[in-house]
Amino acid sequence: MINSNKIIGHNDTFNNLLNLYKLNKLPNKILLAGQKGIGKSLFVELFLNLVYSIDDKKNNISKLIENNLHPNIFKIFRKKDKKNIDISQIREMIQFQNHSSFNNKIRFIIIENIEDLNLNSANALLKSIEEPNKNLFFILTYNTGNIIPDTLRSRCIEFKLSLNIIEVKLIVNNYFNENIFDLICKDYINYYNSPSFLISLVLFLKDKNKDLNNFNIESFIYDIIKNKYYIYDSFIKNNLNIFIELFFYKNINRSKKISYKIKHYFYFKLSEIKKYNLDLETFFLEFEDKLLSE
Repeated sequence: MINSNKIIGHNDTFNNLLNLYKLNKLPNKILLAGQKGIGKSLFVELFLNLVYSIDDKKNNISKLIENNLHPNIFKIFRKKDKKNIDISQIREMIQFQNHSSFNNKIRFIIIENIEDLNLNSANALLKSIEEPNKNLFFILTYNTGNIIPDTLRSRCIEFKLSLNIIEVKLIVNNYFNENIFDLICKDYINYYNSPSFLISLVLFLKDKNKDLNNFNIESFIYDIIKNKYYIYDSFIKNNLNIFIELFFYKNINRSKKISYKIKHYFYFKLSEIKKYNLDLETFFLEFEDKLLSE
């Protein structure tokens, strides 16, 4: 069983994969799906720890894996200064793939958030996973709601991770070592909001000295606009879609001016801004004028 001090939820999927490994039936191409911030990276890290601990009882295995230093694991993720996982990273992976295993042990290639692959890197990866070398396993992860190539999906066995609201509450409360979940304004409690999002939200609101219970979504968006957090705060920039969704989830059809038509209008406009790297200020000025003003 999973150590409950390290991970909450996902037990069935975790133990299923571990049993498949013990029976020598682990798929060599695994696709791990789940919403952003649900714990996919931690899930993979703990799985690798247990796999390598079965045959090797050395205490430093977890540190090697945590610090990306294990000789039989190659990990790829989008670098902070890049928009995508580029083809140079896949070429490095292919070099790893063609090398011999250290101590003839099982090897893993981990690629986080495959929705970050660009066309060239996706095509190069596709060729590499067609027929993996013996004892080489791919674990690919992606955030649900994003589009990934069907050509990659069709070649993998997909496992989906999810958390119920009780598990989300437990993770958030464990992080702060107090029952803070019940203090969060109900505007932000939604089935698709991950523990990671809620933890970051609480940290943000505490840093700005906001009342967790009474600072509603309308006030939050107004504050984002007023202080232009959408320009320089990474938490806000990375979660703009969620804040807009939460606003409409609460207010849709409560007044004539907040309809499904206007909702789709702003969704489309925000997606175009992100797609073409356009100015967000005009978007929020229009949002405030049409939806936040009395």
